[in-house]
Parts: sequence; C-alpha cells; structure tokens
Amino acid sequence: MINMGNTVVRQRKMTKFEKRWHITNFEKKKPNLKKPTLIIGLPGIGNVGKIAVDFLIDELKAKKLYEITSYHFPHTVFIGEDNLAHMLKVEIFYKKSNKQDLIIMTGDIQPTEQEACYEFCDLILDLFQDLGGKEVITLGGIGLQEVRAEPKIFCTGNNEKIVNKYKRGTKINPNLYGIVGPVMGVAGLMIGLSKQRDIPALSLLAETIAHPLYIGIKGSKEILLILQKNFSLRFDINKLEKEIKAYDKELIKTVQQLGGQKQDAMPAVEKQSHYIG
Repeated sequence: MINMGNTVVRQRKMTKFEKRWHITNFEKKKPNLKKPTLIIGLPGIGNVGKIAVDFLIDELKAKKLYEITSYHFPHTVFIGEDNLAHMLKVEIFYKKSNKQDLIIMTGDIQPTEQEACYEFCDLILDLFQDLGGKEVITLGGIGLQEVRAEPKIFCTGNNEKIVNKYKRGTKINPNLYGIVGPVMGVAGLMIGLSKQRDIPALSLLAETIAHPLYIGIKGSKEILLILQKNFSLRFDINKLEKEIKAYDKELIKTVQQLGGQKQDAMPAVEKQSHYIG
C-alpha cells in the first residue's frame, strides 16, 4: 500500500495483461458492489461517449477506483487546467446506488494498435469480473455529414435480451444492419469479448458529425436520458442544455465555414478510426 498525499493507493497482484499496463488503485479495499453495470465512454466520433460519461461522473459524484497508463498509448502528454503536463490515462470510477451500482470508465485516449486494444479490453473485463460485474454498456457516435436537430440513437448488443431490455419504452433504433459499418475500437471489441465470457453487452450509438472540430453534445444528451431512465439516475440535464446552447451556434457556424475543407477532412477521420464509436 502506497500513500500518495491524501490518497491511499492499494497495490494489486498483476495479471499477465497488467504487466503491460500500469494500474494505480485509489481505494484501500475493493468496493463491495452489487452486480455493477460497466458504462464506457472513450474519445471517438464527436466525443459523444466521453462527454456523456464525464457528465455522469461529475453529476453522480462517482469515486475514483483505478487509473491506467501504458506505453501503448501515444507518446505525448496533455496540458491540464493547472498548466502542468499529465500522462494520457484511462480512469475508472464507481457509484453505489439503491437500484443499480455502476462502474464508469472514461479516458484521454484508447489503444489504437489492434493487439493492444484486445489486451486492454481483456484487462478491463478482468477488473470488471473481479468486481462482480453484471453487464457492459459502451457509448459512441455515428458520423454524419450534416447536423440533426434531434440525433437518433441506435443500439446493438451481443444478445437480443439486452437489446430488448434497453430499447423498451424508448426511441432507440436496433436496426443497424445496412445503416452503419463495423463497430471497431473499444466500443465494439468490448461487446464481442464480453460475449466470450457470457457477459451481456450493449452499445448505444448517437448520430453526430464526423468532423474533428465537432462536439456531439446533443447526441450525448440523448444517451444520458436513456441511461437516466434505465437506472433511475438523479442528475440535472439542464446543465448539459446550457452547454448545448453555448456551443451550438458556434460549432455549426464553424462546420459551415469550413465548407470544402469539411469534405476533405472526412477521409482523414475515416482513415484514423475506421469505426463507429
């Protein structure tokens, strides 16, 4: 056990995967969670998933459990609001509640190399099962070339039961075949690898713009409303509404001003990601 200022870091015995990933534990003891659901939102198209989970973490006052860094992440650092350099990292939080305990994963980056992505997802599933995990939900975006006033939400999963569970009573569209391409990266791979472990998994995908300057706050809001309904979460969605109003005009104007540049940027985005997520 290591004392880091006001935070006590608990050391864990490393698995074969963890030897390539640096994990810091921020709890003295493993939290006693009741069949938690894992919600994942990492950087991707429109940053839809990341915006949603970051909002959840703040609003629910979730507690930090793990921080993960790796040599598999890009060789760079981020400059924070404190004007200091910080390593790229993935963070895992948890929130206990009366209806459903949650584990929430956010991050600065996700692995880009194929083997590293498989290892990373296996590592997360190892940690999740160690906490008694019940099901997995990944969040992402579907890239469009135009702004929609009300983004549609699509979903897919590794079995029909979990898809039916979350689409019930909502406007979620489960008919993805022929509309979107493969779901790659962590958002997709976690669904497939979860099935190998008999863990129900779902991916919620919001329409957004496939442009590097666009922030998909509207899509994030629609996903948050679905999560709020299914988990009876208490948070003030109006806070996100204020951000939408503040950014909406500026972002749409920026995309429109780029004109032809936007078209040129699309292939670049596709080349970098090649996935919906």
